[in-house]
Amino acid sequence: MRKRYPLFTFIAVAAILFSTVTIANSRPKPSSSKGLLVVANQFEHTALIVDPDARKEIAKISVGVNGHEVAVSPDGKFAYVPIYGNSGVGKPGTDGSTIEVVDLRAGRAVKLIDLGKPVRPHCAKFAPDGLLYVSAELSNALYIVDPNTGKLVGEVPTGAPESHMFVLSPDGHRAYTSNVGSGSVSVLDLQKRSLITVIPIAKRVQRISISTDGRYVFTHDQDSPRIAVIDTASNKLAQWIDLPVIVYSSTPTPDGKLLLANAPSGKLFAIDLSSEKVAATYDIPQAIGEIAIDASGQRAFVSCPQKGTIEILDIRASKLESPIVLTQGVDGLEWLPGIS
Repeated sequence: MRKRYPLFTFIAVAAILFSTVTIANSRPKPSSSKGLLVVANQFEHTALIVDPDARKEIAKISVGVNGHEVAVSPDGKFAYVPIYGNSGVGKPGTDGSTIEVVDLRAGRAVKLIDLGKPVRPHCAKFAPDGLLYVSAELSNALYIVDPNTGKLVGEVPTGAPESHMFVLSPDGHRAYTSNVGSGSVSVLDLQKRSLITVIPIAKRVQRISISTDGRYVFTHDQDSPRIAVIDTASNKLAQWIDLPVIVYSSTPTPDGKLLLANAPSGKLFAIDLSSEKVAATYDIPQAIGEIAIDASGQRAFVSCPQKGTIEILDIRASKLESPIVLTQGVDGLEWLPGIS
């Protein structure tokens, strides 16, 4: 049975999202950043709605075992949490086959999308065409879901095992998957729903990001402290960015100047993309989570599953703020802009 939450919790969420309800003084008021974080907690099997300025969780919604990542619909009304299973990539365990749909205004799960078979769905993203793309790890594919019907409408083969995470080109025509155990990146044509090529990178890679202009894709060698830079025009490995330690994931800042990368050893790097050198280093807890940036490009949020915190970097001031303290397992996160 799903946990029911008091009405005042739902009112608080709706007020922050839509600015149409006056909320009580006991609940966090809309923040200056006019947005929220939606977070998947894989240890608690929950999706969280967090006010980053108040540094408080304002709703907790039970989902399946385990949801690692989260995607927010373009209209900001729903969150989609793929239910991966109780293991890590390439390791034995349960194999998820569903996507939980959460109503962010009501603060509750409202639908379960059945993918038809166990595929360990992991990363999910909305493309400009309005369709939801989800990595189907055990099928070596990206699945395509129509969010209006909740039906699987297609798939794109990745040509490699353990396609764990992916990014989309700005125009939505291409997808790039990081294939963990095979140490490669697959390039997919989403219009033709076909594989273009598989690019060998290293023995093992983790996570993937794309530059704001779509010219470069970045993935992270898990045996050497370096980031691979792929030229999307040629679909070839162009160069490496050397780092002091191995990093797990990265995200470019909206202005395209910096690449933020977090390390399992407990570091956050700001890499100047013009020089491809580390411009700043910050001490954070062990970080094998994700990075999200607010709509203004001012603050970055880094999930640290082992510590149970979301670290906050003021990008413009180049300094860490006090973290959001939650519970262990906080992982995938997405910024949800406020809606006036």
